[in-house]
Amino acid sequence: MTDTLHRSERVPEAMAGQRLDQAASAIFSDFSRERLKAWIKQGALTLDGGQARPKDKVYGGEHLELHAELEEDNRFEPQDIALNILFEDDEVLVIDKPAGLVVHPAAGNPDGTLLNALLHHCPELASVPRAGIVHRLDKDTTGLMVVAKTLTTQASLVEQMQARTVAREYDAVVTGVMTSGGTVDAPIGRHPKDRKRQAVTATGKPAVTHYRVVERFRSHTHVRCRLETGRTHQIRVHLAYRRFPLVGDSVYGGRLKLPPAANEGLKELLRTFPRQALHARKLAFVHPTSGREMSFRAELPDDLLMLLDYLRDDHESMR
Repeated sequence: MTDTLHRSERVPEAMAGQRLDQAASAIFSDFSRERLKAWIKQGALTLDGGQARPKDKVYGGEHLELHAELEEDNRFEPQDIALNILFEDDEVLVIDKPAGLVVHPAAGNPDGTLLNALLHHCPELASVPRAGIVHRLDKDTTGLMVVAKTLTTQASLVEQMQARTVAREYDAVVTGVMTSGGTVDAPIGRHPKDRKRQAVTATGKPAVTHYRVVERFRSHTHVRCRLETGRTHQIRVHLAYRRFPLVGDSVYGGRLKLPPAANEGLKELLRTFPRQALHARKLAFVHPTSGREMSFRAELPDDLLMLLDYLRDDHESMR
């Protein structure tokens, strides 16, 4: 089974000097760079109406035209994995992702992922790139994700993501007591020494996170974050950069800090909390066909509710 794909975009001036395949992978971010390179070589992705090479430089303002036959991707097996579906119609699917569920297969997780579950729930997603996944959550981050069920819907959602009109809000519990909210505007890219991590770096991509205080405890803070951009590990990196790492973050959390004179129950919970304390609580976007504003909320999962209860009890006991 094949589906016809037709998309056109302008190269932003900010991409001047980049390779064509590099620029294309940023513009058409729902496709892999390798697939885009193949389309460039085949002439299915043209530059100002003509065929180009993946290594050709762009100068900004050029017209990219993508016209290709998209075949079903049979690399991944459908798997009967339970999904918590909050909304579904012919165009979109909104889910509340649990902790421990990887979004997309990779070297360390070849199956058992959200993508495998989506292919089982909706087999026609085999003809949509990445089974309709347009944004990701880390394996151990819980909460809301939207999935596109058609190519047209996927293009619309990707465009909304790039235009920063998709509202995404997260709850987090961090180590340290914040005096007020704020904004972190700091570029994020690969860590210069550890390729598996991200870091604030001058050569990174622009990244903006707004945060505000929900509740303060003796040594921790419950914060609410709003994303302008969607870089890998953005909230985790930005809050650690501000010296307020997420509770349970084994990558960016640093040395464990326990509240002085805390009871053994809280100490044990903080020592063993199995994941970064991060939850995607709110998601809002414009429905690609109806044009209606869609807004969803996901309640905090039990493990974060328990963590907040322990921190609240500890705070009250010392007053």
